[in-house]
Amino acid sequence: MSIRPYRDIQRRKSRKIFVGNVPVGGDAPITVQTMTNTLTSDAQATIEQIRRCEEVGVDIVRVSCPDEESTKALKGIVRAVKVPIIADIHFHYKRAIEAAEAGAACLRINPGNIGSADRVREVVKAAKDHGCSMRIGVNAGSLEKHLLEKYGEPCPEAMVESALDHARILEDHDFREFKISVKASDVFLAVAAYQGLAEACDYPLHIGVTEAGGQRIGTVKSSIGLGMLLWSGIGDTLRVSLSAPPEEEVKVGFDMLKSMNLRHRGVNVISCPSCARQNFDVIKTVEVLEQRLAHITTPMTLSVIGCVVNGPGEARETDIGFTGGGKNTHQVYLAGQPAHRLQNEDIVAHLVKLVEDRARQIEADKIKHSEDAADAAS
Repeated sequence: MSIRPYRDIQRRKSRKIFVGNVPVGGDAPITVQTMTNTLTSDAQATIEQIRRCEEVGVDIVRVSCPDEESTKALKGIVRAVKVPIIADIHFHYKRAIEAAEAGAACLRINPGNIGSADRVREVVKAAKDHGCSMRIGVNAGSLEKHLLEKYGEPCPEAMVESALDHARILEDHDFREFKISVKASDVFLAVAAYQGLAEACDYPLHIGVTEAGGQRIGTVKSSIGLGMLLWSGIGDTLRVSLSAPPEEEVKVGFDMLKSMNLRHRGVNVISCPSCARQNFDVIKTVEVLEQRLAHITTPMTLSVIGCVVNGPGEARETDIGFTGGGKNTHQVYLAGQPAHRLQNEDIVAHLVKLVEDRARQIEADKIKHSEDAADAAS
């Protein structure tokens, strides 16, 4: 029995596939994806962008392969980066085969759009031969003509039908290593489509609100849509689509999962919006803290509260707490307990050191625990 059942999320049961060495679906952690916006044919620029995404924790990266120059560059890109690469293919089946041969871990392709059964068979064979999974990617903006004629407009039923039609083609070729997405820029449409698809199949689902907009509004729209889905247990991998650098998509994706207690990476800063009671500049302090703590990947919590109204209560629930006090004398908490006071010192520098020390201790404890477990097993 959970001691806090109101926090529990029961994830939808789905089959597990692999994108390279990264599991998606089943009991695997929800993964965070992004997509490069460089020309894939410019291998160096693409590699540099992927490495920036790796620095902030991305699990999987998708690159567009619209032409032969892109698939030729793909081989070098795959070798130069650590994360598995998805090749984004739309209509040309030869690009899919070339991408599989170049080392892509997954092909984003809708089999119904690439032509004859023979072409589909060739793509499936290439995927099997090279250990590629696939992603069926349905988008409200590019639904098949016959479905638009049948339903009159993009709607959840049309999107689910499209996804299942594509899935059936792969199943007919004895291929089931795929995930599915049914994205729309309309939050209501996207959520309803995913809910319908979640009931209709057990394939892992890649969730997202497509073309969500710039960084601020796109984050808001994505948080509403993905939050609704994740809260109801739907979603095995996600992308936050923003008109922003790819690494910003990754940060938002992890923040979503962190906020819902679904996955943890780095420092979760809990801070007040500040008011006239604040005894230090909360907003500026938190802004600088987040920048200075970006290198920490160890999960932990830090509360930064401007006064004693809520500060002690928040500190009891966090690894490290900081509460503003009068006369420039502030209280520091460790593991929920008052530890020491801070007076006339650099708040940011002090908290950064505490976090770094705590991160080192957590990692050292993990290593010791692993060693003890290995000794016990031998």
